Amino acid sequence: MSFYKGAHDLANETRRRTGSNSSPLTNQNHNSQESLVRGSAWITAGSIFSRILGAVYIMLWLPMIGNAETGNLANSLFGKGYNIYSVFLLISTAGIPGAIAKQVAHYNTLNEYRVGQRLFKTGVKLMAILGVISAAVMYFAAPLYAQSAPEIPVYRSLSAAILIIPFLSIIRGYFQGFNQMAPSAVSQFVEQLARIIYLLGATFVIMEIQHGHYTEAVVQSTFAAFIGAIFGILTLGWFYWRQRHDFQTLIANSNDDIKVSTRDLIMDIVQQSIPFIILGSGIAIFQLIDQYTFNQFMRHFVIASSRQLDIFFAIFNFNANKLVMIVISFASAMSVASIPLLSAAHARDDRKDMSRQIANILQLFLIIMLPASFGVAAVAGPLYTLFYGYDLLGIHVLQVNAFTAILMGLFTVLAAILQGLYQNRAAMFYLIIGTAVKIVLQYPAIAIFKVYGPLISTALGMLVTSALMIESLYQVYHFKLEQTARRMLAILIFSLIMFVVTIGVVHLFGLFLPETRKIYAAFILFVAVIIGGGVYAFLILRTRLADRILGTKIGGLRRRLHIQ
Repeated sequence: MSFYKGAHDLANETRRRTGSNSSPLTNQNHNSQESLVRGSAWITAGSIFSRILGAVYIMLWLPMIGNAETGNLANSLFGKGYNIYSVFLLISTAGIPGAIAKQVAHYNTLNEYRVGQRLFKTGVKLMAILGVISAAVMYFAAPLYAQSAPEIPVYRSLSAAILIIPFLSIIRGYFQGFNQMAPSAVSQFVEQLARIIYLLGATFVIMEIQHGHYTEAVVQSTFAAFIGAIFGILTLGWFYWRQRHDFQTLIANSNDDIKVSTRDLIMDIVQQSIPFIILGSGIAIFQLIDQYTFNQFMRHFVIASSRQLDIFFAIFNFNANKLVMIVISFASAMSVASIPLLSAAHARDDRKDMSRQIANILQLFLIIMLPASFGVAAVAGPLYTLFYGYDLLGIHVLQVNAFTAILMGLFTVLAAILQGLYQNRAAMFYLIIGTAVKIVLQYPAIAIFKVYGPLISTALGMLVTSALMIESLYQVYHFKLEQTARRMLAILIFSLIMFVVTIGVVHLFGLFLPETRKIYAAFILFVAVIIGGGVYAFLILRTRLADRILGTKIGGLRRRLHIQ
């Protein structure tokens, strides 16, 4: 794929008006959909492979840590560390990578590539300052926000990554501003691979050779984020070096009609980055509410030691969440791909294209996210057993979490749409309302549903936020809500059919194969996924639903499969 393809997708209409030598697209509508699908495909591939790696390593890591109880305690400590790390990462990047991607796409659409380059360089300087400050605070203030002594070295090990990940993020944002998603996807995969290699190697040395304590292994496992970030930056640097002449050519042919001072660039970044901080931390905020309330609230309703409560916390906040985040990565991918496209349409003041893209994004989300979530719920038994060992509570929590993931993913996509359309205040306000709902319902939800309570309150909070966002988008842009609803109903029916077939396969094999053994769980999982995925694929291809949402090119796949 040519480097210029992404930039032309964004800037084509304005270049036509300004007389640039780029040829205009003949079909802007078709191009927007194809750009969204192509960009989502790259980011989804990178994100999914990274998430899969991030889940698969568990099968190698946990046996080295110890027995099931020790493994859950290690996961609890690991999860708490990453919940705090996510917040500090958002603070250290200050939403700047997302803001850079959005504003670079905006200026590229106006053929003002030089302004976009200056915006990027200014953002790098801001990142250096924020990275140092955030890493220092995370390291030295660890005793203040830690709930137990073992958490302190974990938080401090993650502070190293805070120093350099902001640079990794902003370079990705710059590429995404050109609608170039491949560098982000590849670097994400390389980053995760390097992290896991270091993580497993360090854990093996500590636990198998030195016979150390599991907390020492967790510290090195979290420090692996720093190692992965280094390799991610090197990968992006390689992409930039290969394409440096392309960047220079685009900048040399910039209109240079817009004059923006450095102060204005900084203000531009700050104004756009604040919503990215707040909205980007939405899921992390919900998880932090769980982290600081779960044990305290549960003590009111169950008789359990702190150790047992930590195990419960690990089951829903880390174990199940680790697997569900693979599904949510679909939504994250579409969010990354959609913001530059929506920002470009906004720069052209093309309300028709904005309305069309909103419907396209939502329908693309539904056709992927609904079956993925239903599928995880259907294979929850063998899936959880394969990664963590057989645990009936863990399996049931994973099933509930799989459906909660639909609403978390929907929030992610809707927040990205509102940001891309510069509806930042509305998006932040709706998130605040949803967070308030989560806080208010947290105690009664835990009182009624116990371990499942945090997931129920999260689902209801996300539901309220998402409903408000959809209503706002419809009122302003009048996207095809009825068409989206009809297609959602069809997708839901097909997903339910797939769910029934898949769970039937799981139960059928479970009659004569013990699900409690990982080898049999892996076999059942493989067969169930193939059959369930095949059923869903057949239904969306046979009814031409895939053609209408994914584009006409999908018809070639249907013909090759002889599906009429």
